[in-house]
Amino acid sequence: MSKTAKVNILGVNVDAVTMRDAVAHIENKIESNTPVLVATANAEMIMRATYDEELMHILNNASLVVPDGAGTVWAARHLGHEMPERVAGYDLAQELMKIAAQKKQRIYFFGSAPGVAEKAKHKAEALYPGINIVGTRNGFFSAADEPTIIAAIKAAKPHILLAALGVPKQEKWLACHLEELGVPVSMGVGGTLDVMAGVMKRAPLWMQKAKLEWLFRGLMQPKRIGRLMALPKFVLKVSRSK
Repeated sequence: MSKTAKVNILGVNVDAVTMRDAVAHIENKIESNTPVLVATANAEMIMRATYDEELMHILNNASLVVPDGAGTVWAARHLGHEMPERVAGYDLAQELMKIAAQKKQRIYFFGSAPGVAEKAKHKAEALYPGINIVGTRNGFFSAADEPTIIAAIKAAKPHILLAALGVPKQEKWLACHLEELGVPVSMGVGGTLDVMAGVMKRAPLWMQKAKLEWLFRGLMQPKRIGRLMALPKFVLKVSRSK
């Protein structure tokens, strides 16, 4: 697959890809069997990277950084670059699971609260008959638990590891253990397992199309309001950087 164009948004290099491009890139990496990291960059993640050097380094060394969020797509276009479409992390994960069921690829769910990954597994098995979820593990652990977690993932030999530990923990944990895990593709998926398990709702389609998913999340999870304030700050910072 040809190399994708990258757009620099506040120092983070985001790939200008469509969903189809992103899936093709990931499938190519699975076939090459070399461990890579895939990140889903929304405005909140990019804003955090502006003051978190470790996260910035991880994102700019990732194999693929998809534009997950209307804010990311807006920023690229506002800065005069082509960004074909939003590639939401949730939707990308669903596409990968659909293909995994067809190609007999193995997937591991890691993260969220106890019991959530198992519920997400049952949902995936109902949605994608034949899918092989080879392991699940919740996201509550200490440093002492890590060797056991890593050993379990390695023993399961997944082609894809979906980590729902939240930003930036999921990106930092995956980057730290990427080579040791030996999983072809590892991707941070935030609230994807929660949505699949039914413990968190996704915005209605009309709100997604109206680019109001951030507002829906704020209404559903009032504790996120502080974090969602990153969006207006992001708009201001991008405008100033133009």
